[in-house]
Amino acid sequence: MTDRTTARNLIVLDMAGTTVADGGLVERAFERAAEQLGVEPGSADHAAKLRYVRDTMGESKISVFRHLFGTEELARSANSAFEQAYAELVDGGLVAPLPGARETVEELRADGRTVVLTTGFARVTQDAILDALGWRDLADLTLCPADAGGRGRPYPDMVLAAFLRTGAVADVRDVVVAGDTAYDMLSGRRAGAGVVAGVLTGAHDRAALDAHGATHVLGSIAGLPRLLAEAPASASSPEPA
Repeated sequence: MTDRTTARNLIVLDMAGTTVADGGLVERAFERAAEQLGVEPGSADHAAKLRYVRDTMGESKISVFRHLFGTEELARSANSAFEQAYAELVDGGLVAPLPGARETVEELRADGRTVVLTTGFARVTQDAILDALGWRDLADLTLCPADAGGRGRPYPDMVLAAFLRTGAVADVRDVVVAGDTAYDMLSGRRAGAGVVAGVLTGAHDRAALDAHGATHVLGSIAGLPRLLAEAPASASSPEPA
């Protein structure tokens, strides 16, 4: 019988809020994009749209803009403006690794595990972040929604794309998903991952992560190697932060 504790060899990690600190750049980039589309700063419409952006952290950004602006044309215009604004902020040096993130990925890979970094951003923005951090070769694979058929979180597509593309494990129950948002938790659960770990360094709190299916909750991604070494395969109660 396979020991599922040691078989968890595919690790799918979110970026912003989980391994990357971006200092609220999503909101700042959204505000720039919204203004370009005629959303007046300080208006009730602006406040409502910003609240929706906060509530849906982790979701594919184009999906967020489809909801907010109604038509595909406006959504794509908003998304392009957002991506440009975010890239400019990244180029300004406003992203950094979260404490222990690089070391965690390196430790996981040194243990023989395959690590995949995922994002709800477009590829151009993901690449800008990777370049800014010097992370191009840090993980085994990087994925954005377009790499998985266009659907981002909360769909399971990126997790399943990681499973299919890497061939690192034979069973989806041997996949480990970690992220800071409710949508990360939903995506991992829908994909059938055996471990879906929430981290408290990003958008959502413990209650939201638990409510959306976290099998464990960690203070930061730095706690993941220890969790994988110690937690029994059937564990479902949150870990202390």
